[in-house]
Amino acid sequence: MPIFNSDFSPTLPFKNGHFNTMYRPLFMKDTCDYKRQRITTWDADFIDLDFSLVGSKTLAVLIHGLEGSSESKYMASNSNYLNSKGIDTVCFNLRGCSGEDNLLLATYHSGKTEDVKFVIEFLLKNYNYENIVLVGFSLGGNLTLKYLGENNQNLPSEIKGGIATSVPIDIASAEIEMEKLKNKLYMELFFKTMKNKLLEKSHKFPDYKLDKDKLFKATKFKHLEYLYTVPVFGFESPEDYWKKASSKPYLSKIDRPTLLINATDDTFLSADCYPRKEALKNDNFYLEIPKFGGHVGFMTSFKPQENTWLEQRIARFIEENIQISLS
Repeated sequence: MPIFNSDFSPTLPFKNGHFNTMYRPLFMKDTCDYKRQRITTWDADFIDLDFSLVGSKTLAVLIHGLEGSSESKYMASNSNYLNSKGIDTVCFNLRGCSGEDNLLLATYHSGKTEDVKFVIEFLLKNYNYENIVLVGFSLGGNLTLKYLGENNQNLPSEIKGGIATSVPIDIASAEIEMEKLKNKLYMELFFKTMKNKLLEKSHKFPDYKLDKDKLFKATKFKHLEYLYTVPVFGFESPEDYWKKASSKPYLSKIDRPTLLINATDDTFLSADCYPRKEALKNDNFYLEIPKFGGHVGFMTSFKPQENTWLEQRIARFIEENIQISLS
């Protein structure tokens, strides 16, 4: 029965999900001294990988969330903490998220695991790691879980497991949750960058006939999916995208120790994003549902040195359940 009782217990006001969600990006100062490597993809594009190395035989591949990057505070803080425990890290910047627009019209979406597969194959070919652990956050967590589940029959032996945090594993219901008034501010922040990126793509690729009137009026992810995700990536409809990109159907197929941490007060997540039944039926899929934590928050107090619960939890799962020794 791999459902953990969580020991996450923040102080006030961090028991408020919105406060916990916003505190990390607004007030934490985490940075990491990365070394960037740009790799060329099979389709004549590029992906930027940001490494932080300490000379380990174990590599953690960190994948950020929607419109994030290696500079996201949760990426930097987890890179630093894992480094302190003797683990190398590489932050996988999804296409168009590394500070420079990618070369193609297509960027990324919640289920685009072919890019994850390509990056893993590149790392195995060019580096000599004995152990690889995937660590994904939000959208990156969905990619992590989907990749591990859909490739269970042919995963490289070096991949020992994964950890995913604050993941909308059921995209259809999570999008309905995101459209509620409580998430209006978050939606405005997401849409500001996403709309600008689509406008830039439409200028670079005149054959991509973007309906700018509809773009300016868009208030739901579904609107952007009609305008971009569906036509560019070849889905039949937003509903087809939701079904094919969600990681939830793949959880039963995960065959290496993998942890999902989704807080009860995560305002981005629907009830369908807490897969208790799947965890009870799969000895390799672990679930932890803290009462508090918000969305990729898990801040404990106003003291920076005390705000490493998530980093410690990830490291502890790597050591205790994936069984990789840490320093």
